[in-house]
Amino acid sequence: MDRENSKIYSKTDKLKMLYEAKNEDVEFSAAEADQEDVEAQARSVEADKRQLHEILKKE
Repeated sequence: MDRENSKIYSKTDKLKMLYEAKNEDVEFSAAEADQEDVEAQARSVEADKRQLHEILKKE
């Protein structure tokens, strides 16, 4: 086992890593969103779930 990957992260640490990795700098306005924006938002949520799964899998 690799020493640097042997740390056990708390759920809070994992969520911090996810949010830091996401690094979003745009705002989403549901009132001004069209169908493509809504679909993009849904894809983003699914991508975040996959990314969090990868972070959890690494521990």
